[in-house]
Amino acid sequence: MKILVTGGAGFIASHIVDAYVDLGHQVVVVDNLSTGQMANLNPQAKFIDCDITDKAKIQKIILEERPEIINHHAAHIQVGYSVENPQFDAQSNILGLLNIMQAAKEVGVQKIIMASTGGAMYGNQETPFSETMKEQPLSPYGISKRAGELYLNYYHEIFQIPFIVLRYSNVYGPRQNAHGESGVIAIFLEMIGAGKQPVINGDGSHTRDYVYVDDVVKANVLALESDFVGELNIGTKTETSTNEVFDKLVAELGLDLQKEYGPERIGEQVTSSLDYSKAQEILGWEPTVSFDEGVKKTVEWFKNK
Repeated sequence: MKILVTGGAGFIASHIVDAYVDLGHQVVVVDNLSTGQMANLNPQAKFIDCDITDKAKIQKIILEERPEIINHHAAHIQVGYSVENPQFDAQSNILGLLNIMQAAKEVGVQKIIMASTGGAMYGNQETPFSETMKEQPLSPYGISKRAGELYLNYYHEIFQIPFIVLRYSNVYGPRQNAHGESGVIAIFLEMIGAGKQPVINGDGSHTRDYVYVDDVVKANVLALESDFVGELNIGTKTETSTNEVFDKLVAELGLDLQKEYGPERIGEQVTSSLDYSKAQEILGWEPTVSFDEGVKKTVEWFKNK
């Protein structure tokens, strides 16, 4: 199949591109390289430098390439910055998606696979979050992602374009960029590697659900063949505090660092974990990489990069 991957030079999507290429698919990568890197690009994929907010250019690309599937990962993903500048967040995550979908309906795209958020979608409800819960995003980022989901439902109902939304928990692993992509593990490792002291926002008790990037890739591969339409949580159902993340990284690095705390960030929810039983039922997906194993692999990559 011909698959167009937006954000395909970024952390998560570049791994997905690798998997699609390995499966023999023809892959076209669209990325503006704002956080993605040329070093992440698979040499067998076609690369086009483009920002999805450039309506004319992204629509021209889709009309010319005529992909059968669009895997949409290009997005603004920083919760904190979305609070400071919700207009910028909406420009990328809502209008950028609409630019894509208006062209997708013209070329008969068979399916859209879109990366969304599980961690920022459900608000401060009781964990683990399930897809049956009411969406209650607490940040412009979560709101823009929910808007994208609703627009995909519109294009499905009116133009019969199937979609699968994968609501990720906190993804981590090799290639994560601490300078533009959210991710406390990458940020801590980058700072420690530079001889700087990481600062924990708040008291470090906030918990998140950390899922390793290879497991996320598997979900995107399984989504290619599924007839399901709707949203699926992709997480581990396990919660780890920021304090625990810090301790695990320091131990893996063999260092003796003390914790340093700063103010909480506006728009940050207290806790988050995702019930993945629906993805297990629909896709046959479940996480296979433990947090300990994933941290070990990630630390090794950061040491050698």
